[in-house]
Amino acid sequence: MSNENNDLSGAISTFIEAFGKLAQQQVDLISNGLKAAAQLAEPLSKTATDLVGTVVNTLGQVLQSISSAIAPKK
Repeated sequence: MSNENNDLSGAISTFIEAFGKLAQQQVDLISNGLKAAAQLAEPLSKTATDLVGTVVNTLGQVLQSISSAIAPKK
């Protein structure tokens, strides 16, 4: 009878250990995913900011050209 209790105890211990490892792997996976997303977002946000700046500058130059074309010449 004592042998059965040891087997059951060992099985439960092994199950809990395996469940703990699985849970830790899930946490690691989510953590790594968030890190990768943050590393990806940084250059994308910089590129988007640069693009917006370029578009605004271009629109400013276009408006300047239009207003100088419309303005009366001296």
